[in-house]
Amino acid sequence: MKKIMMKTPLVEMDGDEMTRILWKMIKDELLLPFVDLKTEYYDLGLPEREKTKDQVTFDSAYATQKYGVAVKCATITPNKQRVEEYNLSEMWKSPNGTIRAILDGTVFRAPILIDSIKPAVRNWQKPITIARHAYGDIYKATEYRVPTEGKAELIFTDKDGKETFHETIYDFECPGVLQGSYNKDSSIQSFAHSCFQYALNTKQDLWFSTKDTISKQYDQTFKLIFQEIYDNDYKEAFEKAGISYFYTLIDDAVARVIRSEAASSGLARTTTAT
Repeated sequence: MKKIMMKTPLVEMDGDEMTRILWKMIKDELLLPFVDLKTEYYDLGLPEREKTKDQVTFDSAYATQKYGVAVKCATITPNKQRVEEYNLSEMWKSPNGTIRAILDGTVFRAPILIDSIKPAVRNWQKPITIARHAYGDIYKATEYRVPTEGKAELIFTDKDGKETFHETIYDFECPGVLQGSYNKDSSIQSFAHSCFQYALNTKQDLWFSTKDTISKQYDQTFKLIFQEIYDNDYKEAFEKAGISYFYTLIDDAVARVIRSEAASSGLARTTTAT
């Protein structure tokens, strides 16, 4: 049998524990006999991430930028127990978070429909796609274990050194925990375009949901950017394709998807929605 030839390499990101064994089996039994497999290999197992001080994760992401496609195995994001088990010098951050941030990517989770496996909700007749913004947010948050009484403050200083925002987050009367996350307009805009284009390509209605009633700046920014881009760039194309876009609160989105037939491209900042 003549093997399929590859012109452009793909990026191969090996993983941890059992996934390494499974990936090797897939290559040996299902790929290599039939494909002249060309890959640029990166070992994202914890020992190699420790050895390179996580540089291998960054290198694999830059390679993905270069070649445009990658296969990644499951990796361990270490907690305190894993730090001790693997004798790590620090609690390395999520490889997925690092790679997504460099690629400014959007994660789409779409089901593989099988006739013999019925959905848990019986009225679901069509696929539901969940889209998640894969930049900043919890993956790149700054955390601090507050050890004693004290004041936590949020301060922004502009590029000229002028302090333009200064507000107390909380006056701690006892130990606690503190976390600061961020996002940026350019990445949110990229996320929006990805979602609108995906919906058009798959002919799925697009729902977007956040909790802007509570997060009046962070979540509302997502809402406003999505609406602006839809009105300026996609409204006519959506109407022509016979699909719709609308915004709703996350609470309503969950209720709607339970009673719907599905077939939505589900979008959320951090929380599952449709």
